[in-house]
Amino acid sequence: MLDQPLPVVVRPSTEQDVPYMVNIYAYHVQNGLGDYQPEPLHAEDVKRRRKAMLKRRLPHIVADLNGAIIGYAYAVPFLKRPAYRYAVKHSIYVREDHRQSGVGRKLLPALIEACAAAGYRQMVCYIDGSNAPSLSLHESFGFERAGVLKSVAFRFGRWTDTVLLQRPLGEGDASPPGRLENVVEEAAPPKPH
Repeated sequence: MLDQPLPVVVRPSTEQDVPYMVNIYAYHVQNGLGDYQPEPLHAEDVKRRRKAMLKRRLPHIVADLNGAIIGYAYAVPFLKRPAYRYAVKHSIYVREDHRQSGVGRKLLPALIEACAAAGYRQMVCYIDGSNAPSLSLHESFGFERAGVLKSVAFRFGRWTDTVLLQRPLGEGDASPPGRLENVVEEAAPPKPH
C-alpha cells in the first residue's frame, strides 16, 4: 500500500492503451481471482471488444499514471435480451504492482457515474468469493451481495464460489427508465386476437 495517493488520471481509453490493457489482463488470467479465461487476450481481441463497447456508448476507461496505464474498467450489457437493457455488468483490472493502492477507488466511481449518466439503472458484477479486497471495494461503493454461486468454477486446483453484487444507478427502480439510444428497444407485446 502506498503512503501518498497516486496522481492517477481516469480517462476514456484509447487504442494506444491496448498494449497496457493486454499485459494487465494477462496477469489476471494467469494469476488472479477474477477472470476465468483459459488464455490471455491478444491486442486485436481487446481492440475489437473496446470498439464494440464504445459503439454501444458503454464506458471503457483507464487509470493513467504519468502516461502508464495501471488499470482499466468497462461495462457491458448484463444480458443481451431487450428486457435487461437498463442493466450493465462491469469489470475492473489493476496492474499487479498497483493492486490495493487506490486505483480501483478511482476507476469504480468513474464507471458508476458514466453508466448512470448514460441512463443505465442497475450495475452488477461477479467476484471470486476469496477476493476480499474487491468485495470490500465494491461494498464501499454501495454494492450489495445479491447471491453466491457455490463452487461454480474450478481454477488453480480448487473449486471457487462466485459472489454476485448489485447496486442501483441513478433512480434505480424508483421510476420508469428513459430511452437508451445505444440499445434496441423492447418490442411491444403482441395484441390479442
